[in-house]
Amino acid sequence: MSYETTVGVRFRDIDAMGHVNNAVYASYAEQARVDYFADVLDTDLSAVSSVLARIEIDYHRPIELDDGPVTVAVDVPSLGESSLPMSYEISDADGNLAASVESVQVAYDRDAEESIPLPEAWREAIESYHDL
Repeated sequence: MSYETTVGVRFRDIDAMGHVNNAVYASYAEQARVDYFADVLDTDLSAVSSVLARIEIDYHRPIELDDGPVTVAVDVPSLGESSLPMSYEISDADGNLAASVESVQVAYDRDAEESIPLPEAWREAIESYHDL
């Protein structure tokens, strides 16, 4: 099952071309990740020991100010030992796919400066939510 959240399109998201700036799509995915951690993992993303290791965005169509709010669908295709791969589909208010995003979040020990295994509570919640 996909997790879905809604993110508003703000005037400041729009660039000189009249559509959402390409870098803002990463912010939409980030907000969806924050919501996912809160709703699925019952934790505040800013309070956990993890880092964003990778993000890749494919743009399908522009989003304009009156196309919002956008819906971001989040899936977790698999789990690694310390990595949490996530995929996102960002769609406008009419359901038109605007961008596909892939990211990898890694559980991380800041003091030791190295990756650590995903917390078991995360693993259980993610596997249950996404039927992995």
